[in-house]
Amino acid sequence: MSIRFSNGAWPTMVTPYKENGSIDYEALARLIDWYIDNGADGLFATCQSSEIFHLSLDERIKLTKFVKLQTAGRVPVIASGHVSYDLEDQITELNAIAECGVDAVILISNRLAGENESDDVLLERLDQIVHALPEEIPLGFYECPYPYKRVLTPKVINYCTSSGRFYFLKDTCCDIGQIAAKLELLKGSNMHLYNANTSTLLDSLKLGATGYSGVMANFQMKLYAWLVKHWQEEPELAEEVQEILTVCSLIELKNYPANAKCFLNLSGVTMNESSRRGTQVLQSATEILELKQILSLTKRLEKKLGI
Repeated sequence: MSIRFSNGAWPTMVTPYKENGSIDYEALARLIDWYIDNGADGLFATCQSSEIFHLSLDERIKLTKFVKLQTAGRVPVIASGHVSYDLEDQITELNAIAECGVDAVILISNRLAGENESDDVLLERLDQIVHALPEEIPLGFYECPYPYKRVLTPKVINYCTSSGRFYFLKDTCCDIGQIAAKLELLKGSNMHLYNANTSTLLDSLKLGATGYSGVMANFQMKLYAWLVKHWQEEPELAEEVQEILTVCSLIELKNYPANAKCFLNLSGVTMNESSRRGTQVLQSATEILELKQILSLTKRLEKKLGI
């Protein structure tokens, strides 16, 4: 197992599109360079931020292969991409993602059982999936909020740690008590917890979380990379950065991922700002003003930190 699950920030990648709605791979190449140049320690490709529920399987495969090839080994790439309800279809999707050469395949927790189905149902399906995937490929879990959020229970986490196959958990519970309990269960195992929630991030790092993997790395990549790496060296500055990031993170509730694409445009990463998600539209004048102010604040804080 060669993947480097070091402390760091792992952005959940967005997907740029051309005017005709197809994936814009030239813009995607620029975006990959921006992530890495701004401190990303790994990339989570083909996830909900990538709009996987609105991409065909062929698009998900091509997207994953492109990201892996474009990184050229600079950082590890993990990917999900299974969206079906049928178990056999999911196995097909996950094996296709594994064949793209990714460093780990990430399972989506709500794909394995319905909202009213038990952990026993989930674990039965999980065991079938694990045995249907190549033994050499590291696995992970993502508590994806759509179409419903299924947070991993101790029973499921114990399966993952005892299997020795799981290395990554993108945690979305947004509750420091639950995060603390999970970290206790993960002690001594291969599995690393990456917090997707900004407001609990610093506290989770203090408890032993490995890093951050969330949507706000599409806005403030450098700041998240700095916080995860330097919170112990400069605790007072870390508290200030944490507080600013928490306030800024409220923007993710407004028209994401289109607003992230707008912010990236303002940051110099040119791309079309459209999305395939429902009523997603370009930003209003007020929303653009909000994004510009967040960008200005971000640049001032980067300057203060010397990054």
